[in-house]
Amino acid sequence: MKVKNITYWVLTIFLSIGMFAGGIQQMLQIGGYNEIVKALGYPLYLLSILGVWKILGVIVILAPKLTLLKEWAYAGFFFAMSGAAISHVAVGQSFIEAVPSLILLIITVLSWYLRPDNRRIKRIIK
Repeated sequence: MKVKNITYWVLTIFLSIGMFAGGIQQMLQIGGYNEIVKALGYPLYLLSILGVWKILGVIVILAPKLTLLKEWAYAGFFFAMSGAAISHVAVGQSFIEAVPSLILLIITVLSWYLRPDNRRIKRIIK
């Protein structure tokens, strides 16, 4: 149980740092994201939207309680990272371009799966 908890926190902190750093850069449209988004064919304003949502998602995932919002945050990270990976491949870029998104996608799924009971929605059986 202790190993599971430590693994959860290591993955969740890594995920949070990645999403927060990316979210700040996207929100401010810095750090090379403009070129990436243009190459994928998306409008630049999408960066600001994704950036704000990523930052909010990190806050929710790290905060205690807020279990329903955590599910939404994990789902948002899943859709953002899977969408990014698919976008790279869809426009004909090499698979290596999709790897950072795929890594964050895998870490998102693992963090969600390993989350402790107090970070899960309580089931009520009637």
